[in-house]
Amino acid sequence: MDLHGVCHHLLLCNGKSCISNGAETVTKAIRKDIRDQNLTDTIHTTKTLCNGQCKYGPIVVLYPQGYWYRSMTPTLGKALVGSIGTHHPLKQSLLYSYARKGFRSELF
Repeated sequence: MDLHGVCHHLLLCNGKSCISNGAETVTKAIRKDIRDQNLTDTIHTTKTLCNGQCKYGPIVVLYPQGYWYRSMTPTLGKALVGSIGTHHPLKQSLLYSYARKGFRSELF
């Protein structure tokens, strides 16, 4: 695959706990939304194994922004895809965000 022009990378956890919480459905929905919005040239997705945040799954990580999202659903996935170009994170499911000195928890 040629990644030239790709600006965003979504890591879609498909580890055991995330799968049991619907990660495969979330993965399919996000990939469909990316195709439907003609964003396949700018958003790349990768299915991963466990990201170590099992109690919050399904987990989706957005780079280069460094946003970690928790409890993803197909509906939240669609909202996430729509928010990617806006530079505003999807607040309702944000787990961690990256600041200059490292990641910080968004659970308050």
